[in-house]
Amino acid sequence: MPRRTPRNAPAALRTPRGFPGFLKAASVCTLIAGLLSPLSPAVTLSEAAAAEPAAITDHCGSRCSDILPPGQNGNATLAQILLNQAFGTLPEHASDQLGPYAALAKGHTGLTDATISSFFNDASFGVPADQVASTVKPGGRDDVTIVRDKKTGVPHITGTTRYGTEFGAGYAAAQDRLWLMDVFRHVGRGQLTSFAGGAPSNQGLEQQFWRSAPYTEAELRAQIDSAVAKGGERGRQALADATAYLDGVNSYIDASDSGRYFPGEYVLTGHKDSITNAGTIEHFKLTDLVALASVIGALFGSGGGGEVDNALTLLAAQEKYGVVEGTRLWESFRQRNDPEAAVTVHGKSFPYATKPADPQGTALPDAGSVTEEQLVYDRTGSAAGAAAGDASTTAAATALGSARRGMSNALVVSGEHTASGHPIAVFGPQTGYFAPQLLLLQEIQGPGISARGASFAGLSMYVELGRGQDYAWSATTSGQDIIDTYAVELCQDDHHYLYRGTCTAMDQVEQKNAWKPTTADGTAAGSYTMRVWRTKYGPVTHRATVGGKKVAYTSLRSSYLHEVDSIIGFQMLNDPDYVKGPADFQRATQHINFTFNWFYADSAHTAYHNSGDNPVRAAGVDPDFPVWAHPAHEWQGWDPAGNTARYTPPSEHPNSVDQDYYISWNNKQAADYSTAPWGDGSVHRGDLLDDRVRALVDRGGVTRAALVKAMADAGLADLRAEDVLPGLLRVVTSSPVTDPTAAAAVTRLQAWVSAGARRTETSAGSKKYADADAIRILDAWWPRLVKAQFEPGLGSALYTAMQRNLPVDEAPSAGHGPTGPHAGSSFQYGWWSYVDKDIRAVLGEPVRGPLDRVYCGGGSLSACRDLLIGTLKEAAGRTAAQVYPGDEQCAAGDQWCADAIVQRTLGGIKHGKISWQNRPTYQQVVEFTSHR
Repeated sequence: MPRRTPRNAPAALRTPRGFPGFLKAASVCTLIAGLLSPLSPAVTLSEAAAAEPAAITDHCGSRCSDILPPGQNGNATLAQILLNQAFGTLPEHASDQLGPYAALAKGHTGLTDATISSFFNDASFGVPADQVASTVKPGGRDDVTIVRDKKTGVPHITGTTRYGTEFGAGYAAAQDRLWLMDVFRHVGRGQLTSFAGGAPSNQGLEQQFWRSAPYTEAELRAQIDSAVAKGGERGRQALADATAYLDGVNSYIDASDSGRYFPGEYVLTGHKDSITNAGTIEHFKLTDLVALASVIGALFGSGGGGEVDNALTLLAAQEKYGVVEGTRLWESFRQRNDPEAAVTVHGKSFPYATKPADPQGTALPDAGSVTEEQLVYDRTGSAAGAAAGDASTTAAATALGSARRGMSNALVVSGEHTASGHPIAVFGPQTGYFAPQLLLLQEIQGPGISARGASFAGLSMYVELGRGQDYAWSATTSGQDIIDTYAVELCQDDHHYLYRGTCTAMDQVEQKNAWKPTTADGTAAGSYTMRVWRTKYGPVTHRATVGGKKVAYTSLRSSYLHEVDSIIGFQMLNDPDYVKGPADFQRATQHINFTFNWFYADSAHTAYHNSGDNPVRAAGVDPDFPVWAHPAHEWQGWDPAGNTARYTPPSEHPNSVDQDYYISWNNKQAADYSTAPWGDGSVHRGDLLDDRVRALVDRGGVTRAALVKAMADAGLADLRAEDVLPGLLRVVTSSPVTDPTAAAAVTRLQAWVSAGARRTETSAGSKKYADADAIRILDAWWPRLVKAQFEPGLGSALYTAMQRNLPVDEAPSAGHGPTGPHAGSSFQYGWWSYVDKDIRAVLGEPVRGPLDRVYCGGGSLSACRDLLIGTLKEAAGRTAAQVYPGDEQCAAGDQWCADAIVQRTLGGIKHGKISWQNRPTYQQVVEFTSHR
């Protein structure tokens, strides 16, 4: 029988100064001892013998694997949190996937098909009888069973009714991620500070997401009604599934509350009392799912929205060089359709969001007139003052940066080129590193559902990325432009605008938040109001003048008011009666309105499809810049009442079946298909995959181990060193290098390139890099050489402005790049293509899609060489402590630690650091051997 909290538990929960980060370590051991009892999150569940699952043939033949660090269990009781903070102990299954995941960094070199299981879980359906850890009937129901395996604790949910199956999925999700689900429903509603405390990071999260999806409760509900109505029979089934799912979630809330094994964060944030159990954990409702979906869609599935920054950079270029030359310069750096860019679909063109020959309606701001729209008002207490405002603004700009920037990758090889004759895929989403993880693993078997894989916590009524009975699928973020910026002309005052000739009042939406100190977050009491002004063209993001006229710039996203429409596509992917081949898979993904690249593999076929509601723009509209909010420039067929429009048909989205191989690391999808982010040029991290997979395909006989090794090797490569540094060194060594400091640096860099240009330990667990000096030199050299190469030609103002569109560097170390420290994902955004094209031009080598001019040394090889040597000498003289200055995780000069991945705490459990890898967070390795 489970143990309950003793009646004589300590009368109050006190820690010395609150918890560092999200939760601080408790030093009161007697407190821990008094709270040791509620250690099992399943303590009140009725035990039951394992139910016989329906007869399902698993066509993977034990060749399906997956991994999701740090571990399946993302809930921890108060006692478990205190033990972790004080002694580092971890709840069962909280961290048991982190070790195998980390070990691949050094272990991949000797990988064979037989040893894949050392680094990945067995993703076969079901649990062998001798591996069953627990079997429960959630809520006492007899139509669903949750079996968890001994190794990882993943829930295997088997239902005999559709309702029971989804009830079990909700119950299991709450068992594993209740606190995280609660955090993110409050993020989506813009209410995180009132729920979890007023720390700047919490302020940043709610500000970042509520700004782009400031919905009222009625609008959240209306989105459900709309999705159900449009979905017909499947829409009605989705509503029934979501309702059953939430019933399961709420059943667990009630059970854990009465049994007192709910997540301890509820006590530490003041929602529950550790002694009396007073307080409430609010039940989830359907509109919470919409709020959750809006966060996930904003993080991973919404391309575009940079039109104002684009306009400011273009104006800076035109100011420097004049309209014609400045525009030509801007376009060369924008690289909308670079002929040297790595692409996912080979040899096919899919024109979208291309530059119009005769742009119409562009609304560029007057110089110096742009201001960002104020979001936060009426600050009080700890939220008041310039420092507090700056802290929350900075936090908002970097909110969940590792997830947003992380994206994903995919390697898929046709059976024509594999040893078995069956396709092989290694793919998964790169969603950042968090504790608990944003995703969770599950297997769901029930009427109309048969799948195993990963789902976002709180939205796991279906498997979103995973495998079915004889097929698997995954996604990467695509980033095509589904967000446009409109310039609405103001009338009467700052909160009225012209809509189709009529002066119309803007709609004001507010969210008022207040907080007070808690054990988890000691931020002093404070409050503020978030206020968004909305137009029919979307929320206001900036103010400016255009030709002297006062305007508000607004952001119109095709998925705005449609955050849950994608549920139909995910339902289809889980339905074994629907997906029977690549064409069915592609049709399913066409129902997903977020911007993703989707990949598929079964025993005979591979496939790819790009999803998203791509609006059909009016003729002449340039999607890269703000456009006047006039009827002539609106999306074709646009109806502002429900934000619907004409969308490009599926055949115009990049798609393919049975290509020799596919790779994606958020690179360009296909020729002529423009994406919103900058950086799709001659050097992209997608090249790291493309080079390796193409070589495997050329040799033939590809195995699962070989494809995993290609992924893992690319995940340790320094993109700058592999693809750009050789050209830089050719310039530097075009004449003998006589300076001893520069010569020594060149020797180290050349040796590193020859060794493979990887950022890898000398041996597993050494926490020291091989080629450490060369890595330090390049980390210090890159920003210096880029500035010396481009700032003289661009001018300081334009050089600085262009970094808003594309940062110079994104190395993994804490001192570099937009993702912030310890995020894993690296080398997605940077000036590598610019440097590469410019250096090749200096060397007289052919360049397709060159920059507007040669920048390094003004085109002189000797002058370019001189500035490279000068900056190289400066970089070589920088100490490790200067290059890696240290932070709250690392001492100054600790190079390995500066790169190391940290599971960012979203709850009370902390995990150890792991060595840097640039790979998906959740990852599958699949090879199906048969088909239905």
